[in-house]
Amino acid sequence: MLLLQALLLLLALPNADTAHEDPEVLPSPPKEGCAGWMAGIPGHPGHNGTPGRDGRDGIPGEKGEKGDPGLIGPKGDTGDAGVTGVEGPRGFPGNPGRKGEPGESAYVYRSAFSVGLDTRVTVPNVPIRFTKIFYNQQNHYDSTTGKFHCNIPGLYYFTYHITVYMKDVKVSLFKKDKAILFTYDQYQEKNVDQASGSVLLQLEVGDQVWLQVYGDGEQNGLYADNVNDSTFTGFLLYHDTN
Repeated sequence: MLLLQALLLLLALPNADTAHEDPEVLPSPPKEGCAGWMAGIPGHPGHNGTPGRDGRDGIPGEKGEKGDPGLIGPKGDTGDAGVTGVEGPRGFPGNPGRKGEPGESAYVYRSAFSVGLDTRVTVPNVPIRFTKIFYNQQNHYDSTTGKFHCNIPGLYYFTYHITVYMKDVKVSLFKKDKAILFTYDQYQEKNVDQASGSVLLQLEVGDQVWLQVYGDGEQNGLYADNVNDSTFTGFLLYHDTN
């Protein structure tokens, strides 16, 4: 009887070859197998088995409530400039601006004269004195000497128109004692003739300009009376800015 109980105890101990397998429940011996059968001592609990395989994914749950906003992240780097867009339509005109302050008036430089002969010229090689004054507001022409005196440096225009009678005429326009322009006219008998000339001259302050008969007295046919004039005119075109 004791031998049978020991055998049952050994059978109840865990087997080393099945330590990692799922424990099996031993069937109870049939009650009819032995007339004198007794229940053995309960065995020790077996070791835990290995974890089973992962189960299948469950059904998605209901959507949870919206969470609180997270903290603001740091500012990112500046991106590249975009492509220039298409030019938009032209806007409406703006309102006129305020009227500006009056500016300083520009100074106008003036120098001009226009004179004529009163009598016939008889003396050659000296300045012709034009004593009939048409215009000499700045008094830059001296009627006592017959010379124009430059007071404003710049570019000047000079012109003369003379009546020829009784003799041939040869006149010249002088600048600073140098003949610049010559005009010659041959007198036609029993006729009154005309001669003229004009020139542009660059003058400095102190320069003088005048007309005179050139050569001997045989070519001094300048003439003037109450119906025939011989004139000398000059004026400043623009002054030097330097």
